[in-house]
Amino acid sequence: MSGPREPVTPEPVTPQDVTHAVGLAVAALRQAPPGADWSVKAGGIDWDCWETVEHLADDLFAYAAQLGPANPPQDTEVPFLWYRRRDGGPSNVTFADRDSGIPGLLQVLESCGALLTGMVTITAPTVRAHHVWGAADPEGFAAMGIVETLVHTYDIAGGLGIGDAWDPPADLCARVLHRLFPDAPTDTAPWPTLLWATGRGELPGRARLTKWRWYGEPKG
Repeated sequence: MSGPREPVTPEPVTPQDVTHAVGLAVAALRQAPPGADWSVKAGGIDWDCWETVEHLADDLFAYAAQLGPANPPQDTEVPFLWYRRRDGGPSNVTFADRDSGIPGLLQVLESCGALLTGMVTITAPTVRAHHVWGAADPEGFAAMGIVETLVHTYDIAGGLGIGDAWDPPADLCARVLHRLFPDAPTDTAPWPTLLWATGRGELPGRARLTKWRWYGEPKG
């Protein structure tokens, strides 16, 4: 388990951090045993493991797409057609072909992660685009994609019974906490703190959150 955070200001979130987070997630999920049931619920959420990977991939795609227009929208999402495959399932733009199996599902996740990495790399830092939790710059969208990746992989790994395979790097967690969660404690280990900040765990002296959000607006 990662130790307490160092009392220094973390470095900015980078496009390479997106690639790193998604690569770690894919590697961890590939440790699921052959024949694992990906239709079981993912951790404490209402979607199954397959659907949660699709939702994660779709988040990464959507964040990349939001940065894509020459004049990114400031008050709404880019108007793709969003739909659900079933009542109660995630509302997505992108879905994986079920016939491709788990290798295809994880390839979709890798591909969408690469799209976000690419868009964050080429988009000027002065650009702002709409998100419901605050208009964000490219670094903000990178950080949001990383948080989605880290916590949803936690959900999926828990559902598949491979939770021990998932312990993200402390420095990566610290960077996204600093960028998106200004009210998160800074004297606790970064990964448990990120789980707490996203309503997935408790910290000493702090109850589990029942409501949470991040702040995408650039600081300063």
